[in-house]
Amino acid sequence: MAAAKKGEIKRVVLAYSGGLDTSVILHWLKDTYDCEVVTFTADLGQGEELEPARRKAERFGIKPEHIFIEDVRETFVRDYVFPMFRANTLYEGTYLLGTSIARPLIAKRQIEIAHQVGADAVSHGATGKGNDQVRFELGYYGLDPHIKVIAPWREWDLNSRTKLLAYAEDRQIEITKDKRGEPPYSTDANLLHISYEGRALEDPWVEPADDMFTRSVSPEAAPDKPTYITVGFEKGDAVAIDGEALSPAALLTRLNTLGGDNGIGRLDLVENRFVGMKSRGVYETPGGTVLLTAHRAMESITLDRDAGHLKDELMPRYAELIYNGFWFSPEREALQALIDSTQQSVTGEVRLKLYKGTVTVVGRRSPVSLYNLDYVTFEEDDVYDQRDAAGFIKLNALRLRLNRLRSGS
Repeated sequence: MAAAKKGEIKRVVLAYSGGLDTSVILHWLKDTYDCEVVTFTADLGQGEELEPARRKAERFGIKPEHIFIEDVRETFVRDYVFPMFRANTLYEGTYLLGTSIARPLIAKRQIEIAHQVGADAVSHGATGKGNDQVRFELGYYGLDPHIKVIAPWREWDLNSRTKLLAYAEDRQIEITKDKRGEPPYSTDANLLHISYEGRALEDPWVEPADDMFTRSVSPEAAPDKPTYITVGFEKGDAVAIDGEALSPAALLTRLNTLGGDNGIGRLDLVENRFVGMKSRGVYETPGGTVLLTAHRAMESITLDRDAGHLKDELMPRYAELIYNGFWFSPEREALQALIDSTQQSVTGEVRLKLYKGTVTVVGRRSPVSLYNLDYVTFEEDDVYDQRDAAGFIKLNALRLRLNRLRSGS
């Protein structure tokens, strides 16, 4: 799709953080398209004060009614994080998709706001090298096929830090002192995780500095005494910790604290981006790491064997859809319906030991457990005739025997 020209865009909704890049983008949109800018700033639990974003937008001439700052933490965990965790989702076997899962929510709210204020375009601050541009724009087009999308990093000539800073200074955009030098890495944070990428981390042989991490102590510095917790589940979603019912966002916040205090959730990963290159990222996902272990343990006694195995087979495809930005695709929704149908009996409690970077399951129970002591006991029982196993084995061995006989053995 060709870039719009000056005068073609009347009003645009910008995903706005209040930082240097999106502040420059805000001005650039006005300069380039002579259009009205509406800002949307989402509180996803990134741990930053968001009111400065409002004040900055006001100073830049944005009308108060066109500044949207919203606390979407509960929506984020309830409608995006929890559905993803029902599938025990891991991209390439390790990544809990903390950045990926936030993008569809932001895109959805931008489109809703665009419809509300009569905007004809949306814009984001993702670069032309990464995954986020794809995630945002697939979300936009999946929700509104007629929306115009402006991606400044693919259009402008501010292709160096020097040019970006010069543009900001020329337009009197506030630049914090540490922004004048190269930051050691770029970060993205929300209630599920924080990521660190680029610059100082670009050499995959170099170990990240311990003082980089903000959500967890190192496993070596974690307490010498383990922490025991119990996580309660209802229909596949965590609902309580140690018997205390909590909202989705409050529960994940509590797990972040518990996991982080015990050095849990650090990951150093080289991943395959959707655009084709490999990228080294370092992540902190303390609460999500605990939650994943607890959920799998809850399924272990409540989920039918073959239903569980089917979920495990489909999970890599489901993870790839989320990573690549296809949250609003029909195939993701179809997989979600299947996953959710398996979770109706995933109810009960899991007891966990948190200790120096590890999460260990030490107990699980459920009122609808499939674990039946009458059948699994090593003692004498009246419900299982061990002689039945002989016929079972012979029938399963039949094709193996025929295959061997065919070879002349």
